[in-house]
Amino acid sequence: MDRNSLIKGYTLYLRLERGLGENTVTAYRSDVSKLFDYLDDNTLRANAVDYNDLSGFIRNAARQGAKSRSRARLVSSLKSFFGYLRTEKIREDDPAALLETPRLGMKLPDTLSPPEVQKVLEAVDLSAPQGTRDRAILETLYSCGLRVSELTGLLISRVYDREGFIRVTGKGDKERLVPMGSSARKHIALYRDQVRVHIDPAPKARDVLFLNYRGGPLSRVSVFKLVKQYAQTAGIEKTVSPHTFRHSFATHLVENGADLRAVQEMLGHESITTTEIYTHLDRRYLRENILQFHPRNSG
Repeated sequence: MDRNSLIKGYTLYLRLERGLGENTVTAYRSDVSKLFDYLDDNTLRANAVDYNDLSGFIRNAARQGAKSRSRARLVSSLKSFFGYLRTEKIREDDPAALLETPRLGMKLPDTLSPPEVQKVLEAVDLSAPQGTRDRAILETLYSCGLRVSELTGLLISRVYDREGFIRVTGKGDKERLVPMGSSARKHIALYRDQVRVHIDPAPKARDVLFLNYRGGPLSRVSVFKLVKQYAQTAGIEKTVSPHTFRHSFATHLVENGADLRAVQEMLGHESITTTEIYTHLDRRYLRENILQFHPRNSG
């Protein structure tokens, strides 16, 4: 099989059999394409490529500046791809089986304090229609801890005002119910009932909650830009993105005693170990406060 056929089949495998999200599929497909380029072989010598070829590919990526996290994803992509080749009986062995994943250090995400979150929210000009929408977006990100793709794909029909929940489609098309805080409920209702009703939505966006000025769904990039803009207006010097609101949502829950399993469900994490990073954040928060305020640490 040639390159295009192999990648097309692999892509379908990732979507249909593995149930991976589109961003992950795109990343894995890109990694496999880089392997083809590195080996300069349109058929990938499917029955001949070996462990040395693959480890050489990873080392080459390191020489070109790929960080350990990027190399770890390369390893995951290769293991997945050669697993697919075995499943399809394109080859019998798995040269990626012995590849070692680079050791990753614990990276604690940036967060905003509750007063900083409030500053960003108050930076929005509510006298403008776009401001009403943007405030609702920020309130939803912080109140519900959504990923960007979950926010841009949020449907009006999935907002349950009376119950105080939204139904979100997360990674791998998995759905979950997430509670809305009272402030998010209020600002979503204001936008939906007073601003969005005056926008003529595009045919494919009739049920999409957050729209751009042309009536289409918001792009991920536009959400990143508006979050950055309001953080700068609020005088926040940290690097702030939509993910910062998600991390802040989870951190503030854990700091205030929320059950880790409940936080896992709200974030849509498949594994509790992913959510446990917020317990590390909580311990760091506690340690900083003890060092700052304990009398034995003064002077």
